[in-house]
Amino acid sequence: MNDVLTIILPVFLVIGGGYLAAWKGGFQESAVDGLMSFTTNFAIPCLLFRGIWQLDLGGDFDPWQLVSFYSGTLIGFTVGLLGARFVFHRDWEDAVAIGFCCLFANTVMLGLPISERAYGEGSLQYNYVIVALHSPIGYGLGITAMEIVRARRDNIPNRQLPIKVASAMFRNALVIAIMLGAMANLMDLRFPVVMTDALDLMIRAALPAALFGMGGVLYRYRPEGDFRIIAFICAVSLLLHPAITFTLGRATGLSDGALRAAVVTAAMAPGINTYVFANMYGRAKRVAASGVLISTAISVLTAWIWLALLP
Repeated sequence: MNDVLTIILPVFLVIGGGYLAAWKGGFQESAVDGLMSFTTNFAIPCLLFRGIWQLDLGGDFDPWQLVSFYSGTLIGFTVGLLGARFVFHRDWEDAVAIGFCCLFANTVMLGLPISERAYGEGSLQYNYVIVALHSPIGYGLGITAMEIVRARRDNIPNRQLPIKVASAMFRNALVIAIMLGAMANLMDLRFPVVMTDALDLMIRAALPAALFGMGGVLYRYRPEGDFRIIAFICAVSLLLHPAITFTLGRATGLSDGALRAAVVTAAMAPGINTYVFANMYGRAKRVAASGVLISTAISVLTAWIWLALLP
């Protein structure tokens, strides 16, 4: 138990440091916004670019890892969508936003540092396989569902949907970085040492800055809204998704490295992007923000449980 807590707690202490600094007034909202803008638009895209650029999809790659993780993602979205609509009686647009909260795990700000501390930097190659598709699949599914709902509401022709989805996707810095990294990987590009050293400087700042900034963001969005729905989001995100991933990973014979990365990533709380999505469409914003805050706090316990269960 102590070993697992040693892995998890430093990550959450950095988040807590950002939360405390914002609470005590030493981390102003403008500073939080600036730090998060730096990390999400520049530092983390550099991290993802390098990770995808140097990703080796050779003998270690197992497509069942993606099947295990993204089956949980799709089921989580479906359960979240239908539960919000038919159990909690939200309208379809709110239901899509709540479904997005259930599908979009915090794969980068939480998943990468916890995996790195648990299994070493070399293990992250398995995480990057998942991360490479996470934003395209997550945003693609969420945006498509929301645009379909809105198109039906506004009687917009279906032929306009692909343009709306594509324009929203390609404005996302993470998606752009992943695409550029994939292109560099496929073309087997090589860059001068000074460029890769500069890239490494950005990368070293990415995760600690993102975690500290995340604490400031979480302070801003204090718990509000329907706590039954928030509890529902926490259950789907922290229990159902990793349980599906773990079960399918075991059933398909994933290697220890691939199984660890898939389950740890699936077990992460919803990321800040869930609030970004809700804010983008102006739907279920309080629920999304509160879901991120409360599930992140609870994930200290659930992440410990999942790490203890993994080989």
